[in-house]
Amino acid sequence: MSAAASRFEGSYLGDATRIGAATRMECKICWHVYDPAEGCEQWQVPPGTAFTALPGHWRCPVCDGARDQFMALDGEPVITETAASPTSAGHEAGPALPSEAIARLEAAFREIHTAQMRGMPIVNDALAVKAVGFRRHGGRWLGALVTPWFLNLVLLPGEADDWSGLVPGAKELIEFPSGRYEFVHANRKGVGPYKACSLFSPMFEFASMLQATETASAALVSLFDPSIREDGAQTAEIRRHREAELAPPPDGVPELAEPVRPTRRALLGMGAGDRTGDPGDA
Repeated sequence: MSAAASRFEGSYLGDATRIGAATRMECKICWHVYDPAEGCEQWQVPPGTAFTALPGHWRCPVCDGARDQFMALDGEPVITETAASPTSAGHEAGPALPSEAIARLEAAFREIHTAQMRGMPIVNDALAVKAVGFRRHGGRWLGALVTPWFLNLVLLPGEADDWSGLVPGAKELIEFPSGRYEFVHANRKGVGPYKACSLFSPMFEFASMLQATETASAALVSLFDPSIREDGAQTAEIRRHREAELAPPPDGVPELAEPVRPTRRALLGMGAGDRTGDPGDA
């Protein structure tokens, strides 16, 4: 598999047999979408031109990115060795990806970004809203949501699930090969019920959208790595322990060296430090 394929799961990579004539394609550098129904005014491509019929010199009109790094946004899916492999971490065969539910999730948080979050001090203006890496897991859909103010794991219900009774703000520990993680229940208008686990908030350590989305993808893979598991580690306990570590010692009481338990991101193999936010905001 090429280096590009390993970096961008699902990339087009120049294989015209892997996408349909009406499939919209998205640049994984700047997130520009090429829609065959609209064509490309900058390159003077008329409406109705399939992505595979674009001239050979065509590049992303926003960032000048190469066309082989575009990914299928909808329509016929791009199938890669990584995506199709039955041994892919956390990937299960089953019904097609719930594209509409994922689109609603992105749309809801783009609206929040525009209407409520712009100019807020916790917002990283280098980032945007993007759902990353959704795949089937345990009859449900697991992925990540990047926004300019948080990065969360997200669980969407499967076909057999009735999550209409979820109480927003309620917490639940969910088991993965790498450990147990605290998910907060949510039920947002326009999205419906889902569960979210906070990984990063705020997002100022990310200099680019590419860095944030690659981190999200790495976290999703690491969830299924049993080698980083520590028995009994729970995200709620990790957060409380970290807060206690950061609190100043009482006056007159010498500070004692304590063994440091791993943070949630350390469990995901993503380094030290833990600035978790409220996943209920997701």
